[in-house]
Amino acid sequence: MPAHPASGLCTALLAVLMLSACATRPVNPPVAHVTDDKIYSFERKGQNAAQAKTLVALAFSGGGTRAAAFSYGVLETLNQTEFIGTNGKQSRMIDHVDVISGVSGGSFTALAYGLYGDKLFDEYERRFLKRNVQGELVGRSLNPMNWGYLSSSGWGRSELAADLYDEILFDGATFADLDKKDGPVIAVSATDLATGSRIMFTQSNFDALCTDLGDFRLSRAAAASSAVPVVLSPLTINNYGGSCGKKMPLWFTPFINTANPPRPAARTLERIHELNGLMNGGDPYLHLVDGGISDNLGLRSGVEVFNWMEALREAGHTTPLDHVDQIIVIVVNSMSLPKNNWNKSEDPPGTIPILIKAAGVPIDRYSSEQIEHLRDIEARWNTMRSLRDLPAIKRIKPKDSNNALNAIRNVPHAKIYVINVSFAGVPDANERDYLNELPTSFVLSDEAVDRLRVAAGDALMNSPDFQQLISDAHIRVIPRTSTPHGVQRYPAETSAPGS
Repeated sequence: MPAHPASGLCTALLAVLMLSACATRPVNPPVAHVTDDKIYSFERKGQNAAQAKTLVALAFSGGGTRAAAFSYGVLETLNQTEFIGTNGKQSRMIDHVDVISGVSGGSFTALAYGLYGDKLFDEYERRFLKRNVQGELVGRSLNPMNWGYLSSSGWGRSELAADLYDEILFDGATFADLDKKDGPVIAVSATDLATGSRIMFTQSNFDALCTDLGDFRLSRAAAASSAVPVVLSPLTINNYGGSCGKKMPLWFTPFINTANPPRPAARTLERIHELNGLMNGGDPYLHLVDGGISDNLGLRSGVEVFNWMEALREAGHTTPLDHVDQIIVIVVNSMSLPKNNWNKSEDPPGTIPILIKAAGVPIDRYSSEQIEHLRDIEARWNTMRSLRDLPAIKRIKPKDSNNALNAIRNVPHAKIYVINVSFAGVPDANERDYLNELPTSFVLSDEAVDRLRVAAGDALMNSPDFQQLISDAHIRVIPRTSTPHGVQRYPAETSAPGS
């Protein structure tokens, strides 16, 4: 009796699925040794002496395509905005950016700009922002050809996502490719599911894991940073910590075993203990999920560096950033606050809305606290410098000093500017309402993408902190004059007060 045609199809399909089930996840290899004197830089390559005195950092928050487009709008504005310094030279603002951190949706913009530089402005919309990435991910997950892969050990939906990100955006590039570029340092992060620790895709963090970052694909870093729990699977990497002789950088060590470290250092010790735990050997695998769980603004590393810098200076030590006169931190925060009418009804909302809100509120509140913490550091340093310069303080001899006076005398001299770019800074109330209703997803309409890009430039240029920076630096800004819609945004030229 001849076989039914469908049976042949089923047999072929089963064979394909069995073959694909042999797939294995990419394994990051170990390194045998990490030198003690290895130097990690926070600053852009190829700077001159004048540029090295100013450290400019951008922090791109999470929030899916909403975050990717909003952070891209800031890059566009910095790219098309030039300024004339006190030396009369004209340059683009974007060429002065030293480091870009990115989380979740913001990690795509950070990594893509680090890889492509100016070329990104010709391609990013088509290749990523105005593409239904979410639909393509769902389609691949439902494709029977991928079911075998998805059932393989350590190979889940996030690896499938990473392959898609390579096809549409990263072209298989690795961190070694990124390191060859002359642009800003790029630092994106994910969260270790087991401990909640922040895992940075930087060589300093990967040295703690005794593994090389160079061969790690950018697409996998973006996939890990945006792996929303349950929706996407954790992305697994190997941990070889303790096998390569890696030790803490010398500038971390003064307070690790101190019973009563200075308060700024005490705030950072938790992170030091996390890194020590990795370096001393532990679990052989790390399962990485969305970086927004541990740091949705990409700000924590910066706050830790500033706290440690203050503590070292207070104790009379030098720091790697003592040569810096200005630190400019532009926080690109795409957090949305959609309206609801829950409190107009006696009945509470359903289970799903409650779960979504319960997951988001702690992250949003903590993000706001991070910005205020950074502003607190800015205010504290300004106050301490004012006290340091008082004649009465100067007259006190070192032998009559105490810890409080030492902290005042040794306060870092770098002035910090914290510039918060968020929907709240968009001047038009109707536009703010529109932006706050945009979902956290990886698909938005072309119109939404364009309006986010425009809003980012508006929020940056209208920021009082940004205007204060322009005034203090005595520079003249020549901004771009058109938006993606061809709408006039700013006058042809604006000058800082008193310049």
